This record gives sequence, structure tokens and C-alpha cells, in this order.
Amino acid sequence: MQKGVKFRIYPNREQQNLINQTLGCCRLVYNRGLAMRKEAFENGSKIGYSQTSAMLTELKKSDDFAFLKAVDSIALQQSLRDLDRGFVNFFQKRAAHPTFKSKHNRHQSYRTINQRDNIRIAGRYIKLPKLGFVRIRQSMEVGKINHVTIEHTPTDKYFVVLNVEFEPQPRQNNGGCIGIDVGIKEFYTDSNGKSVANPKYLEKTMCKLIREQRRLSRKQKGSGNRRKQRVKVALVHEKITNQRNDFLQKQSTMLIRENQTICIEDLKVKNMMRNHKLAQHIGSAAWGKFFDMLTYKSAWYGNDVVKVPTMYPSSQTCSCCGYKNPLVKNLAVRVWECPDCHTVHDRDGNASINILNKGLQMQSA
Repeated sequence: MQKGVKFRIYPNREQQNLINQTLGCCRLVYNRGLAMRKEAFENGSKIGYSQTSAMLTELKKSDDFAFLKAVDSIALQQSLRDLDRGFVNFFQKRAAHPTFKSKHNRHQSYRTINQRDNIRIAGRYIKLPKLGFVRIRQSMEVGKINHVTIEHTPTDKYFVVLNVEFEPQPRQNNGGCIGIDVGIKEFYTDSNGKSVANPKYLEKTMCKLIREQRRLSRKQKGSGNRRKQRVKVALVHEKITNQRNDFLQKQSTMLIRENQTICIEDLKVKNMMRNHKLAQHIGSAAWGKFFDMLTYKSAWYGNDVVKVPTMYPSSQTCSCCGYKNPLVKNLAVRVWECPDCHTVHDRDGNASINILNKGLQMQSA
């Protein structure tokens, strides 16, 4: 299997300049390729990667674009492949139409391929094409490196994301079966009666974030003070992201180690985000990312993740007798009594038990 491993790197001033130059060149090539494809479409013709690659070759021959020869040639080709993949995803209705890139975009990165072992880790350094040996903070051992993505964050930090090959080994777990119902107040409630509180990192940091953003809005555009304040705002966002990722990784790993079968709801989080009253809280909880972590970790270690259909009425159904109570559709109802068997249910705990029962039924079918 393959996975991505992210490490921070510490390039010197010359290497930083070359990384930033490569990012700018990749942006230029990408935008030129996009403009070329749009113009061809307006003229009634269709072009693909091969035509844009030929355009890049002609650009390098021009004296006005001789600076393209100073950066990694594979990175320039990969930017055109990214453009081609963007159009494939658009035509298959998996993504929006590709747009022009700007140097002010939040995400700045380029990708290059490992050829003839030109990307390798040697001690405390990683060798990268054109950059040479760059100091790296490596937190784990990696296998064969297929390709690497170099990232420059808004906080002026540099990272490498290594696509590496590894052989996942099935882990011994406690063999349990568990159902999970996610929420906003409680991050999730399981069928064993355990609840994990939602840390709400965004909400807890909102006052500081608002204060820093207001200071940014008062800075004069183009000034040095505005650039410094922009970094301060980005640092707040970065801390929230790191806290959330750490929480999700620990919770998903714990569930994988303790259970063989994990039953979850197949939630359409993107559609739920259209609710403007709950969108911020749903986005802060990051249910979709949590489910993705459970899915790929279960594939690594031999666990089973069963997704219960979205429309299954897990909250409305009594887990004891099966009676369906339509009054529980109201999210304000947190505790209710079954009119048939008179069992008192906690909304989330009852839903998690129903998700477990439905998931095991689907698994055995």
C-alpha cells in the first residue's frame, strides 16, 4: 500500500528562494496551460496534456522564459498533469472547473517524482531535486519514496509530504463491536454508553481569531505590518488545525485498537453544511475527516467499518422494541420515553445502539 508522511524541513535562504521560484514557475505553467485549453474550447477544438506539454517545451526555448530552466523540470510537468486531472474530475462531475492560480492562494505546493534515487533521506537531511540536501525533522522511518510534495504554508513554514510504500500488518485488537453516533455537543456516543466530549477548538479560539483578524483589517494594504499580521492570523488557524488533527488521530486509533467492527452513519456532511445555523459547528467537528481516518486505518490493520444508510432512523427507533417515534425528529429532544415499552432513552446512546444493530445486520447479510 501507499501512504503520505509529512515532515517539516528547514531550507536555508538560497533553498527557500529556489522553492519560491519553483512555486511561481509551476503557477505560470499551470495558468498558461489552462488559458490554452480554454481558448481551444472556445474555438471548438479539444486539447489535452500532450499539447500543453509541447507548449511548455516551446516556452523553455524562448529567451523571455529562460528562467524555467533553473527549476525542477519534473515539477513543471506535474503541474500540467494536475491540470489535466482537474479537467478529468470536472467532466466526471467530481469537482468544479479548474481556475487560475494566484500567488495569494492559501495552499502553495509543487510535486516531483523520485527518479534514480534523486529523493532520499540521509541522516538529518533529505535530498531533493535542484535543492540538494535540506535539513529535515523526521519523526518516523519511511519505506520506498515514490514522489514528494513540497509545501509552503501561510505561516512561512516548509514541509515535505512523502508518498511512500509500506506493508501494513494486521493489528491484534480486543475484537469488540461498536456503534458510533456523532454529534455537536458530544463528539460521539458509542453503543457501550461512553461519550467523548467535543473539544470545540475553533469555538474556544474564536475570540483570539476575531481580535487578530480585526487588527489585520486595520493594516494598510501592501505594508510590512500587514504581512506580519497576516502571519499571526495564519498561526491561529494553523494551531486550530493541528489540535483538531491530533484529536481525530488519537480517537480513531483508539477505536481501531479496541474494536474489530465499527458501525458508523453514512452522513452526507457536505449537504449538512448547507444549514447555515449549524454549518460552523459541523465544520469544526470534522466528522468527514474522522470517518475517513477510520476507513483507511481499518484497511491498513484488518478492521471492518460498516456504513449504515443515511436515511436509517437511528434516533427515532426504540433500541428495545423497535417502535418508531416521529416526535424525536426534533433535535431539541435529548431524552425520550418509548410509548410502547416505556423505556427511557438518551437520544445519542439509543442511536448508537441502533447503528450497531443495523451495521451487524448488514454485515451478516
